[in-house]
Amino acid sequence: MLIDQNKQCRLALAIKTALVAGTFSLVSTVALAQSTDSAEEQAEAANTIDRIAVTGTRRRDRTVTDSSVPIDIISSEALEQTGLSETSAILARVLPSFNFPRPSITDGTDQIRPAQLRGLAPDQTLVLINGKRRHASALLNLNGSVGRGSSAVDLNLIPPNAIERIEVLRDGAAAQYGSDAIAGVINIVLKEGVERFNASAILGRHQTGLDGVPRPGPVAVGEDGSLVVSEGAKRTARDGKTVTARLGGGFEVGEEGYFNIAAQFRDRDSTNRSGFDPRQNYPLLEDGSYDPREFRFDRINHRYGDPEVKEISAFFNGAVPLGSMELYTFGNYASREGDAGGFYRRALDGRNVLEIYPDGFLPLITTDTDDSSLAAGVRGEIGEWFVDASIVYGTNELDFGVINSLNRSLGPTSQTEFEAGSLRNHHMVYNVDASKLFNIGDIPTNIAFGAEFRDEEYELGAGEPNSIVEGPFGGAAGSQVFPGFTPESEITGERDNTSLYAEVDADLTQRLNASAALRYEDYSDFGSTLNWKVAGRFQATDAFGLRGSVATGFRAPSLAQQSFTSIATVFVDGVPTETGTFRPDSDVARALGSPGLEEETSFSYSLGFVWQPMQRLNITADFFRIDIDDRIVLSENLSGPGIEELLAGTGANRARFFLNGIDSETKGVDIVSTYSLVLEERGTLDFNAGFNYTDNKVADVLPPPDELAEVGVTEDNLFSSREQRRFEIGSPKSSFNFGATWRYGNWRVTGLTTRFGRTVDPQSDPARDQKMTPKWVTDLEVGYRPSENWSIAVGANNLLDVYPDTREEMNDRAGVGTTTFNRIFPYSSFSPFGFNGRFVYSRVTFEF
Repeated sequence: MLIDQNKQCRLALAIKTALVAGTFSLVSTVALAQSTDSAEEQAEAANTIDRIAVTGTRRRDRTVTDSSVPIDIISSEALEQTGLSETSAILARVLPSFNFPRPSITDGTDQIRPAQLRGLAPDQTLVLINGKRRHASALLNLNGSVGRGSSAVDLNLIPPNAIERIEVLRDGAAAQYGSDAIAGVINIVLKEGVERFNASAILGRHQTGLDGVPRPGPVAVGEDGSLVVSEGAKRTARDGKTVTARLGGGFEVGEEGYFNIAAQFRDRDSTNRSGFDPRQNYPLLEDGSYDPREFRFDRINHRYGDPEVKEISAFFNGAVPLGSMELYTFGNYASREGDAGGFYRRALDGRNVLEIYPDGFLPLITTDTDDSSLAAGVRGEIGEWFVDASIVYGTNELDFGVINSLNRSLGPTSQTEFEAGSLRNHHMVYNVDASKLFNIGDIPTNIAFGAEFRDEEYELGAGEPNSIVEGPFGGAAGSQVFPGFTPESEITGERDNTSLYAEVDADLTQRLNASAALRYEDYSDFGSTLNWKVAGRFQATDAFGLRGSVATGFRAPSLAQQSFTSIATVFVDGVPTETGTFRPDSDVARALGSPGLEEETSFSYSLGFVWQPMQRLNITADFFRIDIDDRIVLSENLSGPGIEELLAGTGANRARFFLNGIDSETKGVDIVSTYSLVLEERGTLDFNAGFNYTDNKVADVLPPPDELAEVGVTEDNLFSSREQRRFEIGSPKSSFNFGATWRYGNWRVTGLTTRFGRTVDPQSDPARDQKMTPKWVTDLEVGYRPSENWSIAVGANNLLDVYPDTREEMNDRAGVGTTTFNRIFPYSSFSPFGFNGRFVYSRVTFEF
């Protein structure tokens, strides 16, 4: 697929310049660089623990060190000094509590992959840009991946070079920021001010050997007449070539204003980590013998790995003075095109038409994403109050297509490309906030309050007729791998909500701080909710402080969960019936006892300490527990005589829907440490380490509605034990990382190693659960700055070429057999570091 040429032109000049330099740096010796500041200055610059944090409080003088809640600061340097070009992938390397697996063959989820904080659902973490709510992706994850049933913000549309820092609040904050902030808050602070422009290019690819995955050897006919495919040497791969070009900088607007802009172009080829397919591909000849093509057919016929992607993304951030106030704006535009593989259709498959694909075919799902946002507001002093009033608009649209496919029921005349439908999500948010630091009886007290109004809309558009239709030739209807959305699925869902909040933060003594927040929200579709939070910090000594918080929280059902409908027409005994995913308030769902969706509610608390035993050494530890009631889950596909009786008259005979189905408990600990060591004439060494342990448990599966219970549906029929185990063990229980950066003059060496703990890919039969052992993944980058304007770097992600256990290895340990598809897809999509192997790259940066 090719991205629109007009979009490419926007970055053409920067790309051409950067690519020439990037190619040169690939054959150069070593990499990136730093300034020639003194060792002391470098150590102080690297020690960012005392930065002002704008997340977790509306008090404007609060630093990370004296915060009552745990906050991680990820600097722009950490984001850009890596070969990774996806923001979520970078966060997964540096934040032990952040999980970003790389599922494959999961439809749109291949392109828009969900991420987790503390093992909770992707939509239970609130994402802000410059402190303002970011809109969610239109995609609803419906396949068997982490985050099934959720829709979340697509962090990978935010280019790393646009980010000044990322503040990650690891604490419940719904009382401060509203819905979704159950696990925590990720606030992305964009670059601001006037700065030199820079252009950079990263050129890299995977060079890897697939552990436990052999090449196919010669094909023969066995003694019993079956095909036998021998195993060859270990597969190797040189794929996933990625070209990333970035351009960014800021300039003056008037005398005191600024406008900062950053853009990224990314062109990534697909990767493939599939094993060979040993099955018969061609129909037998008339004499019963094998087709001669069977013995020379390419048996690496699936595509299992990263999808092909071409993407342009750009952010801007600006402000100009307006008297005592400041007028500001920020926003983005992004366009992504890509395709991902489905299951291969063999030539003899009943879903194939030999006249179109005599050798079979691999259908591909295309996903075209357009994403944009615009924020505008004023902020500044009015009297002694700091006031911020803003309007934020955001939209995300997905257009699904299918290529290299067919509609079997249309026979030899079927087209091979289809438009399969679209999803669109957008919101408009209005905010007014005010805060003031008082001195009440010699007690510094910050008081803040505000209001928010949010209007949301979700749309689903049908695919073209031939992607849906049942033709005259029989067989499966609709476009193979992804039938289009039907006209009956089309919907436009709308809602709005109004919220009011108040927050108090007071230094009761020089050593004791306390804060409290209260928030009321009213939604047009399910009602209102009131949430609170209290937090405190006690500085026992100059070096040691205790902190803790207690909070209630909530997450409103997403408009996608409220509205998404996907109906397929299935012929049963010649009678067309509807099956699929139905809105919770639809006639079909109501017939099954659906009461509609309500908000999830949470109660959380944390207790921790901050310890600075010596200069430049900081250690924090925080224990947490989060109890969530009425979590929203997607039911199993319900069918059978009893279900058909309930659905009589609705036109459907099987269905699934979203419901408030489980209660859960999450508990664990986060430990983070940083240390800067001055080596005098040998430069500086900066160390960082982090550890997370999270235990997720489904505390209760709520009973089925009476209507379902009366026809024999149990808790496990409604929400299977496999889905429960995905909640509990589908992400690593523990994660540990250790990083070090050595700076010496114009040289820099950065290393990071991460231990991903035991992770399980649950199966329908618990005895077949695939248990992945812990693995260490190491990244290394070397940088050099030959001049003030130029810097170069070379590095490797997953330097030691580590892979997760193969499914065959896990099955052998469990004492169960390995299926053909376990070998075709040898690695689990639940692996927390993916399964692409080593990625080597070079980068060059030019400042002007």
